[in-house]
Amino acid sequence: MTHRTVSCGPRPARPGLPDAPRADVPDAPRPGLPDDPRAEADTPAPSCPVEITLHALRGRWTTLVVRELLRRPHTYSQLAAALPGLSDKTLTERLRQLADAGVVLRDRSPGWPTTVRYRLTAQGRALGPVLQAMWEWGAAADPPEPAR
Repeated sequence: MTHRTVSCGPRPARPGLPDAPRADVPDAPRPGLPDDPRAEADTPAPSCPVEITLHALRGRWTTLVVRELLRRPHTYSQLAAALPGLSDKTLTERLRQLADAGVVLRDRSPGWPTTVRYRLTAQGRALGPVLQAMWEWGAAADPPEPAR
């Protein structure tokens, strides 16, 4: 049995990415690119929504902390138990970073002893589909070559 290759035209210059917008269709939407002037930036800018998202999720362990908080609010010790390889210093840094980014709220209960629970804000819960999309992209991608 022989296989024949069927061509539907020239291949995109960038595998996995669409060709340039069609010249015969003015302002044709481009998949994956929003209709926003910030998407046309030629240098990274702190006001870029993608840069804001990457800044909020920066650092090792951050996505795992968010994952745990997507499941339910946690106390510090519950987070530490759920992520046993995470040092106290790094957990404290990640919780502070996520709070500064508006992703996590720190709720302190009145009384003695006080209990502090960490929970996601609405903005933090909105990261659930973002992390899911990142997971799906990474699962479909070829693993990186090991460093030599």
